[in-house]
Amino acid sequence: MEKKIKEKRTIHRHHLSYYLKVYNRKTGKPIGYIVNISSEGLRLVSHIPLLTHSVFQFRVKLPREISGEKHIDFDALSCWCRPDVSPDCFDTGFKIVEAPDSLVNLVEGLTQYFSFKAEDLDKPK
Repeated sequence: MEKKIKEKRTIHRHHLSYYLKVYNRKTGKPIGYIVNISSEGLRLVSHIPLLTHSVFQFRVKLPREISGEKHIDFDALSCWCRPDVSPDCFDTGFKIVEAPDSLVNLVEGLTQYFSFKAEDLDKPK
């Protein structure tokens, strides 16, 4: 019998159809990709397991289609890490620490532009 895990998240995260690459702000090295996000948290997929209960200093480089800023810097606390369904990948859940306005605006824009919409899935092709 499978045990259902209770959802602790209070704000719904949006699954993205285009993944944004996340970098270590200090080293400039890529860490992984954001696969879902809200103004309070995100899930990142990476090729290595990430340390939990640690604050990461992230940078998201924005696609050139997004006018204005070139990147957004923010800190996030890793809450959990587990193997992804894809071989050799890991999922890590993060709580965003004091999200800057630019990140909140990005989340709002992404949810409108990149999110899957239920009505889009029902349309015949």
